[in-house]
Amino acid sequence: MQRFRFLLLFIIVVSSLSVVFSSCKRQPTPDWLLEDDVNVAIDATFRPIMEEQLAQFALMHPEATLNSRYCSEDSALRLLLHDSVHSIVVTRKLNEREKESIRARKLTAREALIATDAFALILSKANNDTLITLDEVKRIVSGDITRWEQLENSHRTGELKLLFDHQGSSTVRFMRDSLCGGGELKGNVYAQGSNEAVIDFVKQNPDVIGVVGVDWLRGGSEQVLTSFRNLDVNVMLVRRNAESYHRRPYQMYIATGEYPLRRSVYAITIDPRQRSQEKFLWHWLKEQKGQLIFCDHSQLLPSMPVQLKAVHIK
Repeated sequence: MQRFRFLLLFIIVVSSLSVVFSSCKRQPTPDWLLEDDVNVAIDATFRPIMEEQLAQFALMHPEATLNSRYCSEDSALRLLLHDSVHSIVVTRKLNEREKESIRARKLTAREALIATDAFALILSKANNDTLITLDEVKRIVSGDITRWEQLENSHRTGELKLLFDHQGSSTVRFMRDSLCGGGELKGNVYAQGSNEAVIDFVKQNPDVIGVVGVDWLRGGSEQVLTSFRNLDVNVMLVRRNAESYHRRPYQMYIATGEYPLRRSVYAITIDPRQRSQEKFLWHWLKEQKGQLIFCDHSQLLPSMPVQLKAVHIK
């Protein structure tokens, strides 16, 4: 009888512990290292193609919970440095000060070149002055050119305005660092808030040049644009120097460097795990599946080698 009571007590204790352990397993953990969440901040310039990338990634990784934030580049970097996200897509590598801030948290940043992007200069359909040189663009953002008649190939007169998406955007940083020698932009330069807002404003204002990520020009298209002629805005042709030709931002001219307004795109993660959904996304963007999406479904040039072929149409 005593042995029976002991056995019964043992069974009750074991059962109770099993209930406790199982309930503990069901409790959500605050430790992000054990989660399947993908918290990524993305430069809004790349929203069209990154929405496609994340949609395809989600199909292959249904267990992942995607939390994407589209914002200006400087906002994405701040989110990473303040530990609000652990992955970003931007147009530059981290500088040494930023890396040191991450190392202070016992983390390591991993950076991967995933594509080459370009930004387009767009005009209203009512403005056919589509030729411009890189030097003229430099003089516009430095404040030396403020009127249309100062451009070599312009037939217009009056005040010229340049419109960006956001004051903290990657396009503004490119203009400041690459064209203004690190100085602030001057002249008739304004921010409209988003790429969509820039496009809408340009459509109604023929005296404005808009600056947008070239992939925004695809609209609802799921494929690479083979022509910019049938859009509801005009896309300017940019000439690098006197020895070169005016070019629009086609993938081919981004690849050859003949179109000068281009920059690199990086995926950066500080996730220390070897196997996590965030790390899988980082690998996805720099390896075959993500690279094919860049190549076939966007105006961006993938980082993997591509072939250029001459085609003669009779």
